[in-house]
Amino acid sequence: MPSKDPIQRFADILENIILIEEFTRGMDLDAYQEDPKTRNATERCMERISEAAKKLGAEQLCPNVPWPSLRAIGNFLRHEYDRVDPGRVWVMIEDDLGPLKTASQRALDRLREAEEEQ
Repeated sequence: MPSKDPIQRFADILENIILIEEFTRGMDLDAYQEDPKTRNATERCMERISEAAKKLGAEQLCPNVPWPSLRAIGNFLRHEYDRVDPGRVWVMIEDDLGPLKTASQRALDRLREAEEEQ
């Protein structure tokens, strides 16, 4: 069931992307792979992003975001934790979070503007 508060869900997504950016700032793949605290913290933030995406149901607000994949990553991180490839997670951090951050920020801005107009 979609959340009754999409503003909060987009804020949750953005907050966790920012945390991942902070956790991984200055790192490369090798440093990331050798830092279990950062890997675990990053994976937990990705789980929260995935859960917010599940609650959001916002395909119409951000049609270019691969929502099914984003929702599925949380299940993989929770249930297939022993198969998580840090290199693949790193690729997601490098390639996928920037566009998601931009799309989420735009959607959040539009939602807040619409709320203020009411």
